[in-house]
Amino acid sequence: MENTEKNIETSVKPKSKRKLSFFILFVLLVIAAGGVFTYYEMYSKYYEETDDAYVNGNLVALSPQISGTVSQVVPDEGDYVEKGQVLVTLDSNNTQIALQVAEAKLANKVREVRSMYASADNFKAKVETSKVEYRQALNDYNRRKNLVKTGAISKEDLIHYRDTFEAAKSQLEAAEQSLQMTIALVDNTVLETHPEVKTAVANLRQAYLDNLRTKIVSPVSGYVAKRAVQLGSQVQPGSQLMAIVPLHQVWVDANFKESQMKDMRIGQPVTLTSDLYGEDVEYKGVIESLGIGTGSAFSLLPAQNASGNWIKIVQRLTVKIRLDDQNQDQYPLRIGLSMLANVNIKDTSGKVLAKESTKVARYDTDVYQSSLAEADKLVTKILHENVGITVSAQ
Repeated sequence: MENTEKNIETSVKPKSKRKLSFFILFVLLVIAAGGVFTYYEMYSKYYEETDDAYVNGNLVALSPQISGTVSQVVPDEGDYVEKGQVLVTLDSNNTQIALQVAEAKLANKVREVRSMYASADNFKAKVETSKVEYRQALNDYNRRKNLVKTGAISKEDLIHYRDTFEAAKSQLEAAEQSLQMTIALVDNTVLETHPEVKTAVANLRQAYLDNLRTKIVSPVSGYVAKRAVQLGSQVQPGSQLMAIVPLHQVWVDANFKESQMKDMRIGQPVTLTSDLYGEDVEYKGVIESLGIGTGSAFSLLPAQNASGNWIKIVQRLTVKIRLDDQNQDQYPLRIGLSMLANVNIKDTSGKVLAKESTKVARYDTDVYQSSLAEADKLVTKILHENVGITVSAQ
């Protein structure tokens, strides 16, 4: 009897322990599920994350505007350059000669046009003189016609006066025609607006710019990449000598699945980390634009979804993220680096697409603006030296 009771007690104890274990496990599962649910409701559902994100930026190509032979290369790859700094120099012997020829042609053309105006004044004076001679010959002839009737002069004298009158008339007509031809060359113009002078000025400005463009300057401040130019190379307009990367103008292109973009809006904050610096360095940014099309839509060989073996694939859209300047001086980013982007989608009041057109240039440079101003100073100097008055170069 005692043995039976001991067996019963022994069998009950393991069952009780198993029930307690299952209960503890159930409680832990409930707590874990509650924690996951709380984490999702409080945090996770307001964030979308992707590691398919990369740093992108402007690659400012440095190209010559004239052909020439490279005589000097200042920077190498990785060097920092300032905006307006001379990076490449071309041989300028030919452009200097062309500039001197253009200066001489402009000076000579100014003198030729001045002579045209002087000729016009001269022909005007000749016309006035011819008019006086014509009127005098006409009066003499009319008076002699009446004297022939009274026999005071002979008919031969009258014929002589008539010939003189006809000659004066022809001379007046020739002078007027010559005046019209001369006026046609200078009519409704002043010296600086005369077509021939303006053509010579344009040629001089072009020659000045060609000579100036033998020194190729950097349009922006940044770092040199992809240097292809070599000393002695014969370069042509449009050929790429090197690229300049302004690292403070980089952004991040994050590729999100279409299922992640339901609540994404322009202006939402983004937290980013890079594989280069790790999770300890965070970058802040905002969504600047949402993708206009998927990558497959703009590919060279778009997918043919009408085929019979079509399989649905979740597409990705590129989201452009503008970075704040925070940390970029201490932890600069390079183009192409991998990033982890985490978007806070809690505020959905922003726009999906931009509704207003851009009025102000996003990127610009002023390193070329003073080129023609310097050329015009040279034009004004030449005009002043060959005219004796100050005129504007238009």
